[in-house]
Amino acid sequence: MSKGPWVMEQEWQDVYFLHWPILAEDLQDYVPQELEIDTFDGMAWIGVVYFQMKQKSFRFIPPIPGTSSFLELNVRTYVKYKGKSGVYFFSINVNNPIVSKLASVGDILPFQFAKIYEKRDKGTLTFQNRREENGHTPETLIATVKPISEPIMRTPLEFWLTERHYLWTKTTGTLIRQYNGHTQWVLQRAHGVVHENTIAPYLMGQVQENKPIVHYSKYKKAFLYLPIKESQTEK
Repeated sequence: MSKGPWVMEQEWQDVYFLHWPILAEDLQDYVPQELEIDTFDGMAWIGVVYFQMKQKSFRFIPPIPGTSSFLELNVRTYVKYKGKSGVYFFSINVNNPIVSKLASVGDILPFQFAKIYEKRDKGTLTFQNRREENGHTPETLIATVKPISEPIMRTPLEFWLTERHYLWTKTTGTLIRQYNGHTQWVLQRAHGVVHENTIAPYLMGQVQENKPIVHYSKYKKAFLYLPIKESQTEK
């Protein structure tokens, strides 16, 4: 765990995890060379996590109007560094332009603005994430998901995929680690249908024809700690 006090409190609601297995060698070129691709039974995994941020506040700083509630979709994989296991984010899409600009300051995490919409109908959720960038084909993910069980006792794989408290990024040649503190996930199994998937095409093209395994969690409160340069941490 990181030393020092937490700096941000977050509340996530209606969290959906979509996961696809992938060969580790197909991922290594897309993560910093210092990080080792983490595997389970010989396979690496790509995760898409979708949720609604209902409350976000900095410690000791008054709330910033218009930034506490938004939709988020992130694309990630699982990595290791010097005995610690965690997450590497390829992208973090949010549908709030103010949040995307503020969160991009310092280039610590790959936040970007996307058009994200959702529709709810009797416990079923359909969401659409579409990110457009000049000169590039729009990246889109459209999926319909629905919980299909009560809370479950997690399998070793389900625990491995979700209990990730460290995250890494690399900016200006420096590997940075951040700690995300929260209680263990309470998961429900979910059914998911992916209608369109062109998000992160350099990755997802290799797995998008496969059905993801899907999980749901109703609520999570998390505390983020100050980012730390790995070169400044204890060995």
